Amino acid sequence: MKSTARPIRRFAAGVGCCVAVLGLAAGTPGAMETVAKQAYILDLQTGAVLLAKDADTPSPPASMSKLMTAYMAFEELKAGRLSLDDKFVVSRKAWRMGGSRMFVEVDREVRVEDLLRGIIVQSGNDASIVLAEGLSGSESAFSDAMNQKARELGLTDSHLANSTGWPADNHVMSPRDLAVLARRIIEDFPEYYPYFAEKSFRYNKIKQGNRNPLLYRDTGADGLKTGHTRDSGYSLVASAIREDRRVVMVLTGMESARIRSFEARRLLNWAFQSFRNYTLFERGAEVERADVWLGKEDTVPLVAARDVKVSLPRASRRGLEVKVVFDGPVPAPIEEGAEIARLLVTAPNFDTLEVPLLAGADVGRVGVFGRLGAAIGYLIWGAGG
Repeated sequence: MKSTARPIRRFAAGVGCCVAVLGLAAGTPGAMETVAKQAYILDLQTGAVLLAKDADTPSPPASMSKLMTAYMAFEELKAGRLSLDDKFVVSRKAWRMGGSRMFVEVDREVRVEDLLRGIIVQSGNDASIVLAEGLSGSESAFSDAMNQKARELGLTDSHLANSTGWPADNHVMSPRDLAVLARRIIEDFPEYYPYFAEKSFRYNKIKQGNRNPLLYRDTGADGLKTGHTRDSGYSLVASAIREDRRVVMVLTGMESARIRSFEARRLLNWAFQSFRNYTLFERGAEVERADVWLGKEDTVPLVAARDVKVSLPRASRRGLEVKVVFDGPVPAPIEEGAEIARLLVTAPNFDTLEVPLLAGADVGRVGVFGRLGAAIGYLIWGAGG
């Protein structure tokens, strides 16, 4: 057997010469400059990183960490262990909490749905503590549960000390982790995600507006959460969708709410205007055929294990290369669905995209006389006979 790397000529002819953007880090030619201290922009359809600036450094997330508080509640709701109509009692600790508030009253019972809106729309620290205590008994126990969940979600550069985002030792998240968390909220809880698009919420006769500046302009934005403290500056986790493309953007450390609003709109427009998404192969589509050794069929179709999608910069038109790599000929018997090859998509200055290719059909092994004939043929003609 020998390793085979076969270019996909029909792909190049059908799509044209384009460069697949599989990851774009700060400093890469063409990367966008930003005044944000940290930045991370992710295309959810393709998984392409469109911009990354110091994206893996943990930093104080301020109220953006309330996304994890909301995630914990959403998970309980989806599992049926919690109802939107359930009520939690307001403790004195929650009532006394400073910063952004929902203005709950001590000893009063508050519906879970109102608490969620108080957290998501009004960024209420008091609401976050009520929810944390209601779910786990104490904010400390809730923090432990959040950190366990963070590990399960693969948030490798995060540690959460409270439910509010209030400045505390070792309360940090990286922009990449915040983007992963935002993606999980969008994909895991579509029934609750619309809360993030609400522009205002009234509770206790007090109406407060959502602090997400992108919701008030025609940007395609529909969530998620702002953050601000004196030390960390003005930050934002946002998501927007245009023409079936959804991106998640995380920006931190800006000097004012005005700059945050301007930079968020500028970078969001750049992400949508500078890149387009293409589906190279759909899941299950035949990509190539591989030769079979001692099989009842001479070849086996190779099909994509998943949709193969890439984000392409509009200005880039050259350098894309697509190859199928496998050890061939593939020995029979072959079971449909077995991984027997890899699809490699490469482009200059970018990481390689690697997708498993599966056998698209069962291929049985020839009988003893067929194997004998093949062996004789091999002796006479060699591997190419």
